[in-house]
Amino acid sequence: MYELWTKEKEIEFFRQSLENFAEPEQLFYISDNGKYYAYWPKSYKGKKFTLQSRNALIGNFTEKYSVDLLQNFAKERNLYAVQGVICKEIGLTPQSPSDVAICKFKSREQKAEDIVAIFEVKMSIVWNWEYRNGKLICIGDYKTHQGNPGLLRSDSMLKAIGKSINIRVSGYKASKIPIIILGNTPITESYFNKVDHLKKAGIIQGFWSTNPNPLDNNGENIKSTKHKGFIRFDSIQELYNALDELLIEEMEFFSSMKSKKQLGQIIEIANREATYEQKAEKFLKLIRE
Repeated sequence: MYELWTKEKEIEFFRQSLENFAEPEQLFYISDNGKYYAYWPKSYKGKKFTLQSRNALIGNFTEKYSVDLLQNFAKERNLYAVQGVICKEIGLTPQSPSDVAICKFKSREQKAEDIVAIFEVKMSIVWNWEYRNGKLICIGDYKTHQGNPGLLRSDSMLKAIGKSINIRVSGYKASKIPIIILGNTPITESYFNKVDHLKKAGIIQGFWSTNPNPLDNNGENIKSTKHKGFIRFDSIQELYNALDELLIEEMEFFSSMKSKKQLGQIIEIANREATYEQKAEKFLKLIRE
């Protein structure tokens, strides 16, 4: 069974990259005195530069990690975790595919009705590392360096929200597909209410962190927001239980802006149907007309 995000997973990323296709200069910042850092330490006062070359590498690594993390869950339900899914009818193009999706079939190109859930992956290196004499030394958690990894980075949050909205507004075929943002950090306090509202509005079903211990020495970090728009998972089983709960019952996203009179008329007509399901179907049909 695959593990949640840990320091060991970050060591694996650096080792794989260094052994196969990357030079240290592509993975680490180099200080004035020649030290190699994953992030600039907060105490560092020397000359700085921006490191872009690591982004694509960690992006691909974390997407593959997410596929592996979800694959056992998918297999047990005769489904597949697939990286880079394309479905043009819901806005997932070759230029902007889903990072990962759970699907009924294994291929990259999917029909909307065969996509069970969409995952956007917003993960990065969380801890700070020094690369010294071929060894990786952890020198602190994210509170000790100058970076904003994963979901702590505002532009990562905004990109995830924007991508999700693009899927939602692509058409009604996307309305039954849950969208989850997978990260490996907490979120900032300024996003607590926003992620809860996004969940309640049905746009995104959750911002989920797969890192149970993002801070060293049991540092305090948020487990979940009030309405569970953000959740930190502390075990694989907890993650799988949340997925089961999300997928076990068919849901439907809807949105509209109508007058109270129009809404009242729609509710009155829908209420004439015999069952709750039929009432819901009639309501959705009328609100989309």
